[in-house]
Amino acid sequence: MKLEINGEEIDIPSHCTTITSMLVHFGLENRIVIIELNKQIVDKSNHETKCLSDGDRIEIVHFVGGG
Repeated sequence: MKLEINGEEIDIPSHCTTITSMLVHFGLENRIVIIELNKQIVDKSNHETKCLSDGDRIEIVHFVGGG
């Protein structure tokens, strides 16, 4: 499946059908992230059930510590 993630077209495996499975694929499942799917923020409580489709536009914002 092809998704546009943070402005870049990326192929992800077909088993990545939800936001949670996509985050696991990228190793982000334990990070605090904000997900925007097709210009709408998805509440974290919906990450397990929100399905992804070919061509979806996703923005992933995660926080990085530092000084």
